[in-house]
Amino acid sequence: MVAIVDSDEEKVEADLVAGLLTCPDCKGELGPWGHSVRRELRRLVGEESLRPRRSMCRTCRKSHVLLPDSALVRRRDAVEVIGTALLMRAEGVSIARIAAQLGRLVETVRGWLRAFTGKAEAVRSHFTRWARVLDPLGEPIEPAGNAFSDAVSAIGAASRAAVLRFGPRPQWSFLSFLSGRGLLSNTSLLYRAAPIA
Repeated sequence: MVAIVDSDEEKVEADLVAGLLTCPDCKGELGPWGHSVRRELRRLVGEESLRPRRSMCRTCRKSHVLLPDSALVRRRDAVEVIGTALLMRAEGVSIARIAAQLGRLVETVRGWLRAFTGKAEAVRSHFTRWARVLDPLGEPIEPAGNAFSDAVSAIGAASRAAVLRFGPRPQWSFLSFLSGRGLLSNTSLLYRAAPIA
């Protein structure tokens, strides 16, 4: 299993050792349990070497990879890269042009967009709830014309609400964290439930 955590490795390590991280399955205390396999994470510019921390729940005994919120489950590209592709597509940019601008294969970009399109309504609903929880007095999210664009608009509204509530933070990292592990991945949606206001 995977748990999305902060990108600050020192903070994650300190929280893990102190028993401040909880199991996404049973809410038990996570403890240190080695590291995952090293991988390269492709950013908008360059690559970053990533070796995620592993943890073991002291209650249910399940292990979890602690994936930083800059990365996504089963994706080689950082969340900011895929998020940029989503924004461009919502603005009507062709898949070929997105791929060229990001320096990725057309098939790769098509795969991201297909995965997102299949979850667009669930993504829209999820981030609309988060926008309302984080900023109850915020403006309603206007329909953008199709399910894909509506989902991207909801992500934008949740991002703005999060900045108002918590201060500046990289948009896509914050949204990766709020989505748990399913925002842009091929896995099933396993979102963090928005709290009831």
